[in-house]
Amino acid sequence: MYLPILITIFILFLVFVTVSAYRLGKNKTENARTAAMIGFVLAFFPPFALVYLLILLLKNDSAIV
Repeated sequence: MYLPILITIFILFLVFVTVSAYRLGKNKTENARTAAMIGFVLAFFPPFALVYLLILLLKNDSAIV
C-alpha cells in the first residue's frame, strides 16, 4: 500500500538532487554535467546527497564563465 508513495517520493528526491546539483554546478564548478552525475549517484544515499549539495552551496563561485 505504501510502496507507490515511497517510490514517488524517492523519484522526486532523485530529480531534486540531480537538478539542484546541475544548477549549483553551473556557477560553482567548471563542469556542471559532472556535478549533476555525482549528484545523481549520491541521490541513492540521501545523507551523502544532502552533504554534497551543502558542499556545492558553500563553495566559492568558479572564475570560469
